[in-house]
Amino acid sequence: MDDTSGVNGSHLRSFIERIERLEEEKRTISDDIKEVYAEAKGTGFDIKIMRKIVSLRRQEVNKRKEEAEILDLYLNALGMVE
Repeated sequence: MDDTSGVNGSHLRSFIERIERLEEEKRTISDDIKEVYAEAKGTGFDIKIMRKIVSLRRQEVNKRKEEAEILDLYLNALGMVE
């Protein structure tokens, strides 16, 4: 029953199995990342700040600068700048 109602079952199964393998790899990698954060926390690092840094490093420099400028602008408008 490889071809039922115009659906190639073996081709579909191949895609599903690949996705399942990748999902398992993703879970493993996610667990590894959690372990690294836990290790960093154990040595005294602030995990929230580390996550923010990782997020910022993913952004392009110009985008990061633009967001920082807008944040400063908003903080000034709210009187939250010392």
